Amino acid sequence: MELLLEFWQNTGFAMADYRHLIMIAVGITFIYLGVARHYEPFLLIPIGFGILMGNVPVFKGLGLGIYEEGSVLRYLYFGVLQGIYPPLIFLGIGAMTDFSYMLAQPRLMLLGAAAQFGIFLTFLGALALGFAPTEAGSIGIIGGADGPTAIFLTAKLAPHLIGPIAIAAYSYMALVPVIQPPIMKLLTTRKERLIRMKDPRPVSKREKIIFPIVGFLLCCFVAPAALPLLGMLFFGNLLKECLVVDRLAIVARSTVIDTVTILLGITVGASTQADVFLTASSIGIFVLGAASFMVATAAGVVFAKLMNLFVQEKINPLLGAAGVSAVPDSARVVQLLGNREDPGNYLLMHAMAPNISGVIGSAIAAGALWSFLI
Repeated sequence: MELLLEFWQNTGFAMADYRHLIMIAVGITFIYLGVARHYEPFLLIPIGFGILMGNVPVFKGLGLGIYEEGSVLRYLYFGVLQGIYPPLIFLGIGAMTDFSYMLAQPRLMLLGAAAQFGIFLTFLGALALGFAPTEAGSIGIIGGADGPTAIFLTAKLAPHLIGPIAIAAYSYMALVPVIQPPIMKLLTTRKERLIRMKDPRPVSKREKIIFPIVGFLLCCFVAPAALPLLGMLFFGNLLKECLVVDRLAIVARSTVIDTVTILLGITVGASTQADVFLTASSIGIFVLGAASFMVATAAGVVFAKLMNLFVQEKINPLLGAAGVSAVPDSARVVQLLGNREDPGNYLLMHAMAPNISGVIGSAIAAGALWSFLI
């Protein structure tokens, strides 16, 4: 009986408390949303399973937990803490993204810039709630709806908040189809949603090759601290467009990004260890993150409406919602909502312009915050 009692005390069942059960339920919910609802499955399934891994109760000192020196998970988590994984994901994004939609309609880049308003407004809100400046900057970047950028900046400014900020950022990225449509419909009239955009002009191969070089230099001269992210983004796009290194481009947009996504998802999920994650500050981060994301969406839509006051060729205001960096989900939501109003209205190619510029804008915002707050 003593042996049985000792065995029982060494099991996770005996060591678990309500906090572990809450986090396990969250992990199962993430997996359900990814599998059953198809909400960002490539992100939510690894993160959800990582949450399960991080919340199995274990003995301290055995080198099992992600916060213990010498544990395998700790070594894998090193790529998050040092900001290694996000630039590699940006490399893959650049290698799979067509920038020609943005080049064909440069005025739509302004919508991507306007959507970053949510980042700085939430930064001020977090300061007002008592968060330290470095923590407020990390929380604000959630409004860009760009998980890798949020992780990169948090690793530099507030590494102790990586878990809640990463989970919040990826949660809102996955919930783009749920969160954005009500805001878009509230801020637009049916007449505005029916606006049809002219077909974008053709973009030459030369433009596609020159843009990653010029874009990188311009953006990084403006915000040098964004160099790790934007450098890899534009380099990946150059690999794609120059057409002479196809093997490198294929590896970047498949093997590299897929491998890093697995490692990032598992380790970020495992970092939500119940005794570290379930705090009042985590709840505040989720609330502020939601506000940031909604403000970013609204800012893009409202700015498109303001632009229509000064231009002859009207812009469908729904495109402003694509200014957040959730590529390509925000653009897809714009297409679905516009197509629902008018089955013959195809907005996807136009929405990719602010969507891509939003990725660049959020990286520049992260670089500016890092250089300002460090």
